[in-house]
Amino acid sequence: MTNNQNQPKEFDAVLGGEAPPPVQGAVLGGIEGVKQRLASFLIKARIDAVNDALKYGNVGLDLVIAALNDESSQVQRSAYLLLRERTELQVQQAIKAYKSWRLPERLEWYSEDRVRKFANKRVEDFDPAIGIIDPSRIAYAVRCHQISSDEWEDVEVLREKLNTLTRHTNASKVEDLVIGRWDNVCYDISNSSVVVNALVEAKDKLKNLKAVFIGDMDFNDWPISTIKQSDISPLLKAYPHLEIIQIRGGDGLQFSQLQHDNLKAIIIECAGLNQKTIAQICALELPALQHLELWLGNNRYGRNSSIEDLMPIISGELFPTLSYLGLRNSEYSDEIARALVNVPTIKFLNILDLAMGTLSDEGAEALFNCSHVNKLDILNLNENFLSYEMIERLSQLDCQLIYRRHQKHSRGGRYCSIAE
Repeated sequence: MTNNQNQPKEFDAVLGGEAPPPVQGAVLGGIEGVKQRLASFLIKARIDAVNDALKYGNVGLDLVIAALNDESSQVQRSAYLLLRERTELQVQQAIKAYKSWRLPERLEWYSEDRVRKFANKRVEDFDPAIGIIDPSRIAYAVRCHQISSDEWEDVEVLREKLNTLTRHTNASKVEDLVIGRWDNVCYDISNSSVVVNALVEAKDKLKNLKAVFIGDMDFNDWPISTIKQSDISPLLKAYPHLEIIQIRGGDGLQFSQLQHDNLKAIIIECAGLNQKTIAQICALELPALQHLELWLGNNRYGRNSSIEDLMPIISGELFPTLSYLGLRNSEYSDEIARALVNVPTIKFLNILDLAMGTLSDEGAEALFNCSHVNKLDILNLNENFLSYEMIERLSQLDCQLIYRRHQKHSRGGRYCSIAE
């Protein structure tokens, strides 16, 4: 019996309305219907087509492989999840080439110095005398500088540097921007609203901005626990094509409820993340989010969260395209590990990052015994409290284990890395 892939099946739609379909009726089902929906401008239609394609043998399989390169990360993710468990050589080659997560710098060890790399580009301070010369390779940084042993440039100097940058002829080509120290008064620093407002005003000049880091200060500039942030949502609203937002400092950090269709990464580095901020992140509608990295921190510096506050994220219901989950710098890493192995989220992650925390052999045992951990691409447990025996066992997993630095118990117990 022949199997004609172009013939409509039981539930395929047929243009024409008669039953049986007319000879001249255009078939909207079958493999041609899948191809037609894959060409749709509607993301949902393309996702549905990807999910249907495997019904049609090798031709459908080829279409799913091709969808790994769709312009929508949601479509890519749908194709990836369908292909991940398959063993065909061409599928394994496609999966190996597929990169759903493109921020390898986040797996490098945290330094208290200013960043040298952001959004996979080298960071250079913006020099008005030189201007914008290579925005495709450079993430430009704007910051106040120290001008004497006890004197710093003030916020008006920062505003003028930003204005000079946005007036440059190449301002519309800038994709990545780093904002460092924005005030000169030690321990009375104004919050980041001065930066957010200035960037909102510049939205028509920075038309191609894709990534922003607010708060790139080293310990000599400002201790991380004293960096004062603000409501970041006006920035997200002003830049609908923004893909990466990175924040250092959790004091005063807020996210008003909104939807952002293109944001792929949220990174929050802090010594203590408030449960209200976590709840606000959970309320965001971010259909393209791939990378969520939260530094939970120490209760002496504003951390009042618990595993219950993280469960909406850990459950996997909020961000369906998430491929990297980083719950770092935590004082309850064991609880996080035990929760993760009992929810579906871990099935869909490429990278699980619990670095800089208080993970012990107990939490690591739960990870080791979870079959889905073995299917991760990377498990980052750098700087935790694991025994050498446990590290050796974890090294036998098929996924790449990162564990280069070892925490030592202090007299007071276990502490996360950034607790000042």
